[in-house]
Amino acid sequence: MEYRQKKEFKSFVEGKARTDNPEGGEENFDEAAAAILKSLNKPSLPSGLRQIFEDPNTKEPQKDSANFWLVANAIQKFHQIHGSLPLPGALPDMKAQSQDYIQLQNIYKAKARKDVEEVTKSVRSMEADLQRQTPVDAKEIESFCKGAAFVKLIKGKPLPIPNPHTKIPQEALNSILDDEDSLLPIFVAFQAYDYWCHQKSNTSPEAAPATSSSEENPTLEALKQSATQLIDQHADKIISKIEPILQEFVRADGAELHNISALTGGMVAQEVIKVLTKQYIPIDNTCVFDGIASKSAVFRV
Repeated sequence: MEYRQKKEFKSFVEGKARTDNPEGGEENFDEAAAAILKSLNKPSLPSGLRQIFEDPNTKEPQKDSANFWLVANAIQKFHQIHGSLPLPGALPDMKAQSQDYIQLQNIYKAKARKDVEEVTKSVRSMEADLQRQTPVDAKEIESFCKGAAFVKLIKGKPLPIPNPHTKIPQEALNSILDDEDSLLPIFVAFQAYDYWCHQKSNTSPEAAPATSSSEENPTLEALKQSATQLIDQHADKIISKIEPILQEFVRADGAELHNISALTGGMVAQEVIKVLTKQYIPIDNTCVFDGIASKSAVFRV
């Protein structure tokens, strides 16, 4: 629907509202008119769900595939048939008489149940074709249908040990030059420090990478040299950006502030709980926290 058509429909809705009542208008009509421009759009797949649909595990689930992939395949088929995702069944809160609201809510719930039944039928058909012994739990299918628009696949990877053979991605380095407020310089500085620690442990396995002894802690020049070995292009510009942060590494001398330790520990605990309970979306890849500016950012590097 074009913008002009949306405006016309908005005027139509506003024109149907009563104005001769004691309130001087109707709140539910005001809510409807305010939602028209952002709501009347062609349904589109969220990027996270599109990534799942394009995954080979969704396109061709196997006998030993996780339940997730079977349900994803069934929902993909549903989308191909109907051009939309299964209806969640939840009706937004609105100004309405109780009887009318309940009636509309029942319509939504009935459509949602019908959609879940169709997806479940597709899952059971795949289970039979693949000769799977354990069926997917019906509650798992229903939960996937309700939250399909918000599903996101996150594939973790081991924490990399910085070295000159696996340099910091150039895309991340470019953003440092383009964005003055980027927190990526902190990440690059940590990578340089980790690389220095790795070199230190390799040359002297018994030496701790950070102690109170000045001989066991890096100098600014040592960290700059480590950073240079991890950067492929524009090394001089990048080093000038991260030099103040490297100076902080040298000044801190391996010390940890109790408030920052408590905060980062809480962040890690929160992410562990997300993974264990399978609730909410965990941080994807790398999170950087700036204790001085009190802000954080998430990057895929």
